[in-house]
Amino acid sequence: MTPSDCLTPTRRSVLISLGASIVALTLPQRTLAQTPTPVLKFGLSTFPPTIKPFDNTGGAANTVKLMLYRGLMGYDASGTLVTELADSFSWTDPTTVVFKLRANAVFHDGSPVTSADVAFSLNEVTKEGSTAYLKSDLKIISAVEAVDDKAVKITLKAPSAIFLDLMASYCCPVISKRSTDSEIIGAGPFTLKGSEKNVYIEVARFKDFYQADQPKVDGIRFVAYADENLRYAALEAGDVDLIEYLPWTQFDAVEASKALKMKTTLGPFMFLLFNVTSGPFANPKVRQAVGYAIERQDVVDAAFAGRGEPLFGLPNPRGSKFDLADPAHEWKYDVEKAKALLAEAGYANGFECRLLATATYGMHQDTASVVQAYLGAIGINATLHLPDWGTRVTAGKEGKYDIAVHGTSGNYNDPDALWSLLYSGNPSYLQSFGFKSARIDGLLEQGRNQVDPDKRKAIYQQLVVAYYEEVPQVPLNWRIQAYAMKQSVEGFEQLPGFLSGSSGYALDETKFA
Repeated sequence: MTPSDCLTPTRRSVLISLGASIVALTLPQRTLAQTPTPVLKFGLSTFPPTIKPFDNTGGAANTVKLMLYRGLMGYDASGTLVTELADSFSWTDPTTVVFKLRANAVFHDGSPVTSADVAFSLNEVTKEGSTAYLKSDLKIISAVEAVDDKAVKITLKAPSAIFLDLMASYCCPVISKRSTDSEIIGAGPFTLKGSEKNVYIEVARFKDFYQADQPKVDGIRFVAYADENLRYAALEAGDVDLIEYLPWTQFDAVEASKALKMKTTLGPFMFLLFNVTSGPFANPKVRQAVGYAIERQDVVDAAFAGRGEPLFGLPNPRGSKFDLADPAHEWKYDVEKAKALLAEAGYANGFECRLLATATYGMHQDTASVVQAYLGAIGINATLHLPDWGTRVTAGKEGKYDIAVHGTSGNYNDPDALWSLLYSGNPSYLQSFGFKSARIDGLLEQGRNQVDPDKRKAIYQQLVVAYYEEVPQVPLNWRIQAYAMKQSVEGFEQLPGFLSGSSGYALDETKFA
């Protein structure tokens, strides 16, 4: 990290122009809560593009989905893997797991949660033509069989180190087999009460939720704020009780406040994606050049008010069991090397391109501005495109960009969580458009099917090298992410590391003092 008083002229001008501004047989179940209290008002960062159970359209949508739907497994407020609709599970051999369902688990229409519903839900994810986020992940399932109404046996094609984590994903809930496209029936702690597009979604406590004394509030009103400063102002004024994505410029104010507090984690990260179907970015040398062209500390300083850390290589999550640090396969800031790689690729004079981000999130827009400035320094002239979040998601899916800023985290604190970002078999807006790599796919498959820790580490060490050489994305920085809330809000915790996106689970235990 270069001290600010040693900035090169290019770095200084960039900052100034930006305003330098197998496992145990059972797991613990969550503690029962107390008598419900009034409605919690939650400030969302955007109105969810969709809350379809098997889709992933961002953190706001996933938080709302966790209120309506639950799967076999989940996480408690500390990030510990726990049972949800499952009462217990047992591995009868390395590729067979039997889940026993809770006797009192029912859907919002009052019907019991059965093994047939589990089979229906998993089939909805994996069936031909499915666009489910976890479709490629769950290809490992070879059979789902009902032992009886309340026990289901799942057989895998190979051992899996992370299958239970997949069952805890907010994109793998169990829905009723009676669900239709227009009426999806879940078994979450809340039912849908009402909504107004782009304004709010309100949910009401489900009185027959299987955790009898949860949730601890009568309902949650999710209010969408298109502007992060308005979202913070609403919290400060008392219009909402809890907000996601506290603006980084307000961290100091919350820390000094007697009325507010925050919960933070270092886990989500920012990165660049590419359309590799044609043009300059189809050449990995050009993508390599981009990796060397950007001073990452400037992204941290300008977009996150210094609340984060540069990320130079494979985004191995915080909390991972494996140390995969490899300085020989990282992109440190080196403008001359970036220019040389461009010249080798036949673009010594640079080129024009379109850089996609979004105006919905200031962190995305500010990151894009830093990236734009540094790309310009090596002759890549990028025009910013800053649509709203829903349009940004669609553009990513359809490849309507040359280079794009994105930020996310995986679903759990294991290198395998990068599967959804790197595996070619399940393309999404979270991946570079058109990128495919049999080498990376093979390593990801080997890593998740290997249960020996030492062998898994060796596989992921190879993935570090493949990631650097083939450049499926360019990492930029880890970011400290925060939820902010009134002092009177108790029980809510931000889950650690990559589990940050699953923090909605903690709303089950959230209450007012």
